[in-house]
Amino acid sequence: MNDDQLLRYSRHILLNEVGIEGQERILAGHALVIGAGGLGSPVALYLASAGVGHITLVDDDVVDMTNLQRQVAHTMDRVGLPKVQSAAAAVAAINPEVRVSGVQQRADAALLDDLVAQADVVLDCCDNFKTRHAVNAACVKHRKPLVSGAAIRFDGQLAVYDPRDAASPCYACVFPPDEGVQETLCATMGVFAPLVGIIGTMQAAQALKVLSGAGTTRAGTLTMLDGRDMSFSEVRLPRNPTCPVCGQAH
Repeated sequence: MNDDQLLRYSRHILLNEVGIEGQERILAGHALVIGAGGLGSPVALYLASAGVGHITLVDDDVVDMTNLQRQVAHTMDRVGLPKVQSAAAAVAAINPEVRVSGVQQRADAALLDDLVAQADVVLDCCDNFKTRHAVNAACVKHRKPLVSGAAIRFDGQLAVYDPRDAASPCYACVFPPDEGVQETLCATMGVFAPLVGIIGTMQAAQALKVLSGAGTTRAGTLTMLDGRDMSFSEVRLPRNPTCPVCGQAH
């Protein structure tokens, strides 16, 4: 690190759990963020402020006025621009040293197979189960840690799925792909604005711990937040040995 970086990241370096070595790992890290909306906004901003060297953002949408209630990476003057372009501008304003790769495309299996292989950590900030399962399958295939977040109405959840750990479940262990799940969208169900900030920030924290090696992650635990009374609850997640995605991988 140069003198400017030592100053910029001094509050991380002062932490015994991070230190210079951990911050250098963050600077060398590559985070893949699927979705640049409500969850992806705080994720991108905090990863950038912490100094993650390379952030790849994947989103096929453009900024809309209705996004501004909760998607804090976007602004009025960027309405109509691709979200990946808008988020990249927000990242550059915070930390111009961070390399941002914007992919304005829906994340399908072929794209994810390529991008996940290049990343050190993957953050699922999307809003539909089909994409979540595609992200999970690619992470299992390439043995990449996955930080998954979700938020709708007043309800949020966070989990880390780490295929490098034989005891860790994958997303499909918890939410089987063959189960019929009814999609719920913010456009029809609503979402409490700060909720996506809370869950997205927690995702960023988990990703930074993966990259730096500081502390332990929430692998094997589903953390749920009820935004009505701000109460947290946790459920331990066992691995499913017959999981159609990770069963044979272990």
